[in-house]
Amino acid sequence: MSVLHLTVFLGLFSFNLALDNGLALTPPMGWLTWQRFRCITDCVKYPNECISEALIKRTADRMVDEGYLKAGYNYVGIDDCWLEKERDVHGNLVPDRQRFPNGMKAVADYLHDRGFKFALYQDYGTKTCMGYPGVLGHEAGDINSFVKWDVDYIKLDGCFIDTAKMDEGYPYFGKLLNDSGRPIVYSCSWPAYQKEPNYASIAKHCNLWRNWDDIQDSWGSLSSIMTWFAEHQDEFTKYAGPGQWNDPDMLLIGNFGLSLDQAKVQMAVWSILAAPLLMSVDLDTIRQEFKEILLNRDIINIDQDSLGKPGSRVWNQSKCEIWNRKLADESYALAFVNRRDDGAPYSVKVSFDSMKIPKQAYEVNDLYKEEMDRSFGPTGEFETRINPSGVKFYKFIPKKFNEIDVKT
Repeated sequence: MSVLHLTVFLGLFSFNLALDNGLALTPPMGWLTWQRFRCITDCVKYPNECISEALIKRTADRMVDEGYLKAGYNYVGIDDCWLEKERDVHGNLVPDRQRFPNGMKAVADYLHDRGFKFALYQDYGTKTCMGYPGVLGHEAGDINSFVKWDVDYIKLDGCFIDTAKMDEGYPYFGKLLNDSGRPIVYSCSWPAYQKEPNYASIAKHCNLWRNWDDIQDSWGSLSSIMTWFAEHQDEFTKYAGPGQWNDPDMLLIGNFGLSLDQAKVQMAVWSILAAPLLMSVDLDTIRQEFKEILLNRDIINIDQDSLGKPGSRVWNQSKCEIWNRKLADESYALAFVNRRDDGAPYSVKVSFDSMKIPKQAYEVNDLYKEEMDRSFGPTGEFETRINPSGVKFYKFIPKKFNEIDVKT
């Protein structure tokens, strides 16, 4: 084959592998089992916490009753530990017979009947991270099972596989998903396992992708992920947009490790990043103040903004940061984050240049409703006061006619 013909062939091969499913035009929102319920499989000892059909049904019912579905959280997902330890005699995946007695199609039907979409976990290796059967060597057959079960979203992890094989394997799996004829959101863990991910290729083949370490239920873990995203943002922010999203991992809000202020930080920064908003919390026991954060429509609207342009950290001094995101209506979402852990709120006064917004007059709305709306600009510095490990989150809305030259 000539060099020219080989180039054309490879180009067609690359084109045919590319993900083109028209899904996830805004960051997915929903609920996943892992962060809160991990791999709890003993339903005798932990009947309300084990990974089971009962957990999924009660969570879906709560999401309808408490307004989560109406607010946009429309995926309900089962993470690892839903399987039997062995495939059946035909090589098919088998849901745990005790915990999912009616099978995954019945779970999907229950969710679909209530207006949800069904998300399911698997792993591209020989095993899942917790040791259950993975898809490697069974890709086509497993996707056939997912289609039969009416799955709407696949999260594909990366344990028990040579990371060098991911650059071909993840695109191949995505092509099979496309060829299945069923619209399935494709969440890849591909870059989280590589030192130098090829984000151009990842964005071409995945709807969303886990960039880095698993989040743990602590301020230290959340803070480290924020730092890593800020320090590496130039590597991957430009590749995100409608249909392709960076994923800093699940929301910790409402669990055990974050204070109220810290929970507000995560919701604010995740919305600036245009991150998936995937809760993982027991919605039967969540406290009202955390529920209000998750259901804050103003902040959800920032995350789901139709422009689809992720924001980034634009200022960092004295352990305080500014995260900025431009929105479709020409306004700006600005999160002022205090990383200090001393005992008093910290005041900052910053310029237009520091905030990376045009010099003009704005109406400033506090998205957590802790302050009255105020005006700012077209001159001066913006001042705010932030609790330790807390956030002030504002929407800067340009005032009409504020740039008219009034000189005669």
